[in-house]
Amino acid sequence: MSKELGPTGRPLPNFPMPGPRKQGKPATIIAMCNQKGGVGKTTTTINLGAALVETGRKVLLVDFDPQGSMTVGLGVSAHELDQSIYHVLMDREISIKDLIMPTAVDGLDLVPSNIDLSAAEMRLVTEVGREQVLARVLKPIRMDYDVILIDCQPSLGLLTVNALTAAHGVLVPLECEYFALRGVALLKDTIEKVRDRTNDELQIIGLLGTMFDSRTLHGKEVLATLVEGWGDLVFHTVIRRTVKFSDSTVAGEPITEYATTSPGAESYRQLAREVLVRCPDA
Repeated sequence: MSKELGPTGRPLPNFPMPGPRKQGKPATIIAMCNQKGGVGKTTTTINLGAALVETGRKVLLVDFDPQGSMTVGLGVSAHELDQSIYHVLMDREISIKDLIMPTAVDGLDLVPSNIDLSAAEMRLVTEVGREQVLARVLKPIRMDYDVILIDCQPSLGLLTVNALTAAHGVLVPLECEYFALRGVALLKDTIEKVRDRTNDELQIIGLLGTMFDSRTLHGKEVLATLVEGWGDLVFHTVIRRTVKFSDSTVAGEPITEYATTSPGAESYRQLAREVLVRCPDA
């Protein structure tokens, strides 16, 4: 009997619920990256993190975007922060442990960000080893977590290069529309440069179709083009459009908490299992 075809047009594998992670291993660091804005990157970071917690992982979310969208999306007032990721990047006397905040989800922590981070790009230019600053900052806490997810800003500047240098893998959320396809080649070029120069272990974990509308031919064609160009690097999981994502952001909660039985929550649970298949150390 043939397997059911998933939204990407390929047979949909069964992604088993993972067992517990081996103890005593440093966290797997994943950069959530796309230089195009509005592709569901922050939504994916929050909800993937929450779904990974449901598999028994302890997860840290690092907001590395000066817009602070992930910070706000988890119910924290970004403009009222005394300290953010910016301060720990710029001041060796400040430990990242002092910045970590618990979220409403037990086992899911946050390093917040706000507009202060926009000044970091200019200040880092004159630093020795400027691409490795975030990796240095994260080093003391890598044994405290199973997975660290970095929400990158929508650009390919020095902050994003820092995130890629610190990471083991890159997850690329991609809106299911044609303009989104055009920037992926540029992102791939940046990832290859980082791999050559500052992080030879960096891998692309996968490309994730987001904001998918199964009622339109356009969305299906974009997914088909993605699979044609990138093959198995395209996740089988696809995130469909739903108003529940906006509602959960307003509520300051992941969709797995806000609308726990919704199709959106189930999609992110499936994505978490698929990520753990692709990242066996996580």
